[in-house]
Amino acid sequence: QVQVVESGGGTVQAGGSLRLSCTSPGKSFAGYSMGWLRQAPGKDGEGVACISVRGNSWYIDSVKGRFTISRDNAKNTVDLQMNSLKPEETAIYYCATDSTMSYCTGSWRSGGGNRGQGTQVTVSS
Repeated sequence: QVQVVESGGGTVQAGGSLRLSCTSPGKSFAGYSMGWLRQAPGKDGEGVACISVRGNSWYIDSVKGRFTISRDNAKNTVDLQMNSLKPEETAIYYCATDSTMSYCTGSWRSGGGNRGQGTQVTVSS
């Protein structure tokens, strides 16, 4: 399995932007589908965005047009650019990997995948 490390979280005012980054020290994730998940206190985890090995991307409806997921296999990074953030998007955000071809059309939406430790995103009103 690929171990991932997230960075880039923080506190931002509503309407602001943050860029999260995920990397895998020592092992390439070029052959893995990659997802960003989030979990708010007292709520189930949910998928936010997913990108396949070939670079195709998926988003949940609530973030379409505001969030962008991207991957750079040469640099071994997957980023999530988040714009126009809302207070209800306060959560711990996790990077997740999965070696199956169907990850982005399957378990990602319900929060599946092998997660990192997460990074806190707080959006103040």
